[in-house]
Amino acid sequence: MYLYIVYLVGKIAGEQRIYILDIYFPHMLDFAAVVPHGDELIAPEPGLLELHNAMLELGRMADSTELYVLITPHNIRIDTHIGVILTEYLAGSWRSGAKNIRRTLRSDRALAKRIYERARAEDIPVVGINFGALEGKYSRMPLDWGSLIPLYFMPRKKTVLLTPARNIPRNALVRFGELLGAIIKEDSRKIGVIVSADQAHTHSATGPYGYSEYAEKYDKQILDILSKGHFDELLEISEDTIERAMPDSYWQLLILAGIGRIIKLDPVNVAYGIADYFGMAVAHFTPYL
Repeated sequence: MYLYIVYLVGKIAGEQRIYILDIYFPHMLDFAAVVPHGDELIAPEPGLLELHNAMLELGRMADSTELYVLITPHNIRIDTHIGVILTEYLAGSWRSGAKNIRRTLRSDRALAKRIYERARAEDIPVVGINFGALEGKYSRMPLDWGSLIPLYFMPRKKTVLLTPARNIPRNALVRFGELLGAIIKEDSRKIGVIVSADQAHTHSATGPYGYSEYAEKYDKQILDILSKGHFDELLEISEDTIERAMPDSYWQLLILAGIGRIIKLDPVNVAYGIADYFGMAVAHFTPYL
């Protein structure tokens, strides 16, 4: 782990002196990213090429990352509790056009258990989830498209998988993010946080959820928040807007808002596009020292 020393060099009575202002260990967050999970990312139309290229760039950024914390809305869905996956392995496949995406990854069980136990101790509504065997090769959670499509662009690393809950107070998700940020800050490894999130799903009258003018409103608000890194503004979005826009991003973003309260996040790149009826955004953040 690196040690940072903030100092000032000055002279008093002609004698040069060094004044130490602060000594601290940096947080070990390598990056945070909001990413889409639409099939359209894999072989994009020209209008979505910027998103595809932003995902390729994220994969290059993650080359030296040691592990991921991945938050997906499409795995285990528990109405009233956040899910922390405690299996030894994460494995699955997803066919996107002619491309068959397969991944088998080791879970960082020690980090997952630390997150779960600390969240329980702070009375955050959380559930620890295993699948199949308690340990060994049959202890594996199936991966969903919300995980596999982003992971298609990423170097293979150990991963902790988390699932948000929609029917708990907003502040519980933010508190969970604060706890997650604190745990990441304590860790000596370079950790990447991947927030899998598609935006409003009511951009088209011919889409499965119909059209609402709130889709454009919601996506504009999200893009403004991501571009500025002002995540607390998420709490100002009304329930009516969320219900009409029908995103699957809001709850994961509240967790990111909590992380951002502990580790300041600097926006690096934001890209956006609409794939038929739903919005997609890629946003990269680096920790701000």
